[in-house]
Parts: sequence; structure tokens; C-alpha cells
Amino acid sequence: MGEALHEVSLTVNGVVRQARVPARRLLSDFLRHDLGLTGTHVGCEHGVCGCCTVLLDGAPVRSCLTFAVTVAGQEITTVEGLAGPDGEPSPVQRAFAECHALQCGFCTPGFLCTVTALLRDNPEPDELHIVEGISGNLCRCTGYQNIVKAVGRAAELAREGGEGTA
Repeated sequence: MGEALHEVSLTVNGVVRQARVPARRLLSDFLRHDLGLTGTHVGCEHGVCGCCTVLLDGAPVRSCLTFAVTVAGQEITTVEGLAGPDGEPSPVQRAFAECHALQCGFCTPGFLCTVTALLRDNPEPDELHIVEGISGNLCRCTGYQNIVKAVGRAAELAREGGEGTA
């Protein structure tokens, strides 16, 4: 007899999605393998690097440390859900591109989700708050200077456009 499967239904990027999964299916695997949303990256698989960060009811969480069954009924926003309904990049996405805040791009989805929540909670962060806010995400390529600049620029873009950061 195989492992018991559990029906998991949650809202992902504004759409109710569901799948039958084992109790120990990680949210990162649920998103990538069961739902086909491959924008969420898995790096260290220990919650250290932040590549797998998604928004759970608006709060950044490590999807590689979260069981899918524990978030049933909740709302998840992945990097695929950050753009506007018309596909227009969010201020955070625009700022990361404008400020060259990525190189290989592997860590970028986690940074984008983290920064989206950071700017929602603190729309005008100073450099110290930015550095502290992104400290849970690792990047092996950039040296962080352009990422810090991009967070500041995203805050400016959001204020200029009178829009939120998501």
C-alpha cells in the first residue's frame, strides 16, 4: 500500500489550485512539480539561502521548509504572481532590471518576494533597513550593492506610480 495522499487546495497567485500529495510534500515541490510553477527556486534545501522564498498570506516564508498540507486554504504568491494582471512588471521587478540587481538570476525570485513584503511593511526604508531586510537571502554573484540600490529604486517607483510594490 502506498503513502496516503491528502487533498491540498490553496490560492496561488490569485487562482485556487489543488492537488493530492503526500503529507511530507514540501511547498516548494508542490509549487514546482505539482502545479508547474517553476519560478520558485530551491537552493540549499535547509532554509538558509532564501531562493525558495514565497509569500504566504503576504509574509515571506521558506517554501523548502514548509509542508504543503500545512498551508491548505491559505494564499501563496510566487514570483510568477508579482506582475500586474496585464503582465506589467511590479516596481520591484522593474527596479531589479533597471539597477542590474541580478547576474545568474537563481536567487532573484526569492529576493523579489522578500523585497515585495519588505516594501509593503516599510515603503521608505533607509539603507540599514534594506540591508537588514534582505539579510536572509543569499546571492553568490552580485556583491549586493545593486540589490540594495534596486530596493531603494523600487520604493521610489512605487511612490512615483502611487502603487503598491506587488
